[in-house]
Amino acid sequence: MDIANPSEEHTMLREMVRDFVKEHVEPQALIHDRDERFNLDLLRSMGEMGLLGLTASEEFGGAGLDSIAAVIVHEELSASDPGFALAYLAHSMLFVNNLEQNGNASQKSRIIPLVSSGEWIGAMAMSEPDVGTDVLGLSTTATKRDDGSWVINGRKMWITNGCIDDEGTPADVVWVYAKTGTNGKGRAEISTFLVEKGMAGYSVGQKIMDKTGMRASNTAELVFEDCIVPADNLVGNIGDSMIHMMRNLELERLTLAAMALGISRRSLEEMNRYATDREAFGKRIRDFGQMQRHIGESWAKYRAMRAYIYDTASNMGLGESGHRLDSDGVKLFATTAAKEIADNAMQVMGGYGYVAEYVVERLWRDAKLLEIGGGTLESHQKNITRDLGKTPEVITE
Repeated sequence: MDIANPSEEHTMLREMVRDFVKEHVEPQALIHDRDERFNLDLLRSMGEMGLLGLTASEEFGGAGLDSIAAVIVHEELSASDPGFALAYLAHSMLFVNNLEQNGNASQKSRIIPLVSSGEWIGAMAMSEPDVGTDVLGLSTTATKRDDGSWVINGRKMWITNGCIDDEGTPADVVWVYAKTGTNGKGRAEISTFLVEKGMAGYSVGQKIMDKTGMRASNTAELVFEDCIVPADNLVGNIGDSMIHMMRNLELERLTLAAMALGISRRSLEEMNRYATDREAFGKRIRDFGQMQRHIGESWAKYRAMRAYIYDTASNMGLGESGHRLDSDGVKLFATTAAKEIADNAMQVMGGYGYVAEYVVERLWRDAKLLEIGGGTLESHQKNITRDLGKTPEVITE
């Protein structure tokens, strides 16, 4: 069995996305990275293919596919344009899948058809100017009013798809985490809200420019200033955000690892081709031991991450928790390996690898964010060590 294409449906999905990437994604990748411009129309077009609501229920207009399908799409997109793939991840995983797993029937029936078609673009807002991994340290607040509605105040930072154009148009709908008080133990109580474009007090503070990589996705600061949110836009119950995060975080980390896989595959492909075409001292450079080390080690890392990622995907049910060891493990290994493989490709290609016309320069820059976003390497190391301390028997299973 091909672990990466376990069914005919998965094989057909990969072929469809690969054809889409070749025809539509690859031709625009360089210029959108260079201009730091998000290809909004291209993302919207994926709605017609059923990709924007990939893991959402068919009942609400989604495709109803699984974790393996999510990995396939992110791998294929990232082998061409990781920045665009990140925008896709923010929409399809951080927003659509979050809503599918945690929203109520009314919220899903109203919003999922809009985000699955591409009519609406979604985002997820957790990080703040002074808060990243420390979720309980959020300073954005939501205060309940007498009529049951909520007033949100605060700022969110580093939000992918936070704005959807250069005019500062905010995302159509944002999954927002805010502090609503403290619980009986004195810990911060975090709740989840759906904030929609047009709601008073919701705006873009700035589009963040001059990023090292992922320039083809828009990153923004979002401002909530006495933002009024209807009672019906509270997701679940007050204080449920940690449950929501756990239901979605493992899939987020898996698909970020899938992005690393796409970067690695393309980097390996480019360096292997170049090593055959380029000659030095009358020989192909692939015949030199130094080049063989870069190519050989990259192949081994690529195959290892591919096996680990698809094995994890095959065991991960959507909306389930309990796979933290491997969702952290695949992201820890794959994202670091992707950066190393892209670096090897640049080294093999020399000056050609260092200029934007050749894709590895962009892949090299894009790879770094994967070690930070969706959980830092340090957080994965902490989680894995903690979990192995509690369940050491998994090592010998």
